Amino acid sequence: MTKARDIMTGGAECVGARESVLDAARKMKDLGVGALPICGTDNKLKGMLTDRDIVVKVLGAGKDPATCLSGDLAQGEAVTIGADDDAEEILRTMTTHKVRRLPVIDGHDLVGVVAQADVARALPDPKVGDLLEALSTD
Repeated sequence: MTKARDIMTGGAECVGARESVLDAARKMKDLGVGALPICGTDNKLKGMLTDRDIVVKVLGAGKDPATCLSGDLAQGEAVTIGADDDAEEILRTMTTHKVRRLPVIDGHDLVGVVAQADVARALPDPKVGDLLEALSTD
């Protein structure tokens, strides 16, 4: 059975909760990614920050990305997946929580991120179609 560690993108970098949204945006640009896990000073995962969050919640709201902290955009408890969880659990978690990216945790360590595209490449078409449909509806 396909595990999260088999399909994830490894080496995920965090943005610190106390780093500015501007710094996070620069890190996204440098890494060529559209989302970053937010990590607190305790090295615990606080959430995910997406490029859409930056546009809608910061720029669109007239806030200054240089003074707005990344951690202020973390919402609730972070939705994660275990490195050894199987593809069915990934699908269930993404569908239930309506998320397109899942940080992958091994023990207490962030080891990667599984994105919707990773799932699409790794799983049979019907299951991918079900995921896409679930994430595209309200």
